[in-house]
Amino acid sequence: MKYILAIDAGTTSNRAILFDENAHVVSVAQKAFKQYFPHPGWVEQDPSEILSTTIGVVAEALAKAQIDKKDVVSIGITNQRETTILWDKHTGRAVAPAIVWQCRRTADRAEAVKKAGYGDVVREKTGLEVDAYFSATKIAYILDTVPGAREKAERGDILFGTVDSFLLYHLTGGVHATDMSNASRTMLFNIRTLDWDPELLEIFDVPRACLPEVMPTAANFGKTLPSHFGLEIPIAGMIGDQQSALFGEQCFDVGEVKSTFGTGAFILMNTGHKPVYSHYGLLSSYAWDIGEGPVYAMEGSIFACGSIIEWLREDLKVIESAEETEALARSVEGENPVVFVPAFTGLGTPYWDAEARGTVFGISRSTGRAHLVKASLDAIALMTADVIDAMEKDLKDGHDRILVDGGVSQNDYLLEVLADIIGREVHRPALVETTALGAAFMAGLGCGLYTDLSDIKKRASEARIIKPSGEDYRDLRRRWHRAVDVTVTRHID
Repeated sequence: MKYILAIDAGTTSNRAILFDENAHVVSVAQKAFKQYFPHPGWVEQDPSEILSTTIGVVAEALAKAQIDKKDVVSIGITNQRETTILWDKHTGRAVAPAIVWQCRRTADRAEAVKKAGYGDVVREKTGLEVDAYFSATKIAYILDTVPGAREKAERGDILFGTVDSFLLYHLTGGVHATDMSNASRTMLFNIRTLDWDPELLEIFDVPRACLPEVMPTAANFGKTLPSHFGLEIPIAGMIGDQQSALFGEQCFDVGEVKSTFGTGAFILMNTGHKPVYSHYGLLSSYAWDIGEGPVYAMEGSIFACGSIIEWLREDLKVIESAEETEALARSVEGENPVVFVPAFTGLGTPYWDAEARGTVFGISRSTGRAHLVKASLDAIALMTADVIDAMEKDLKDGHDRILVDGGVSQNDYLLEVLADIIGREVHRPALVETTALGAAFMAGLGCGLYTDLSDIKKRASEARIIKPSGEDYRDLRRRWHRAVDVTVTRHID
């Protein structure tokens, strides 16, 4: 039996999952790391903690498995995208905290680029909207605020990477590379020429010398240092977390859709070998390349999902665990008067309003915690439905199902509401950790363990199918859209 180890470097924790060659989970290790919120709208992480927890969970997963480590044929890395780290080439130490994808500190920089008239150029070359969500403005911010950083970066002595690149550099002892799926989320990578774009580098004031080499998602990224895990293990796959979930859900055909309900929620549709440019606030990204040419995805980004549940638990303390939310939501009889728009760090697709902030409507003296919990789960379903509507407007077509994964997808109430709102089946696989599974599949292709997509399809897990019940949510959607209209500070027609 051969094994593949997937590193899932998430937003709030790092996981290592060891799969056997039949895509069965052998062992799992997970470790959370701290989030820092130094100012409203700012989100930071400690790169050294990201690295140490990654090394720790890999070692733990290998130890738990009680296998011969020589049978681990490859490692696949999947990661929180856009999060930006700059580090010293010679010491490997980060020069500043990691700026997380959720962080809004560079919103003014992004707005200045739009006001300068570069929005269409950026959209045409990258498939993205100009926004602080992506890496470009974060890179420039660090270079401009850390003394001497810009000069060192121009010499190539300070390097940039998203989390995948930072981990690869340290695990291999100096390989500075990323894959095309992560590169496509920086706002500096041209998804048509498949290279860093000189005009974009100039617009965002980022020196080429600090950027990593860009490789396909299935490739030879190097080997781990023996000092980390006791032997060299090839790293043969790297892919951003949302593209990895699309791959792990086996959405290999054009038009197939998945939604990952994690810290945020991200809905992706396979659009095949050509990028599709949206008129409704969707993004177009590079999905993967397994040797058959680029595959692209259309994406809707929802900034708050699991973070809503965390807010209810950690900050408001209205629940003790995520598992409580389903029963509480079902306990509300009749129509819930409360509507919640969870714009903690702005609104993503299809509104792209960085200045929007969360709003709650319909509160009365009789409002209790169950009403707020139900409104929170409803909001996730409603935001997802808005993204799916936008996709169908762009493609003038629909799909008969949506596949879901991620921790929040374990909530049956949420999936039942979603199925009724969108009027189609929701499929949840038995293994919801499809982000890690996608990285494992990618690494298996990269090292030759799997031959092609048909070989991977043999390893699909059974799915639970939630069918629409016929409950009418049209009034809730009308009230939701009125609440969003009040919340947003600008609109997309």
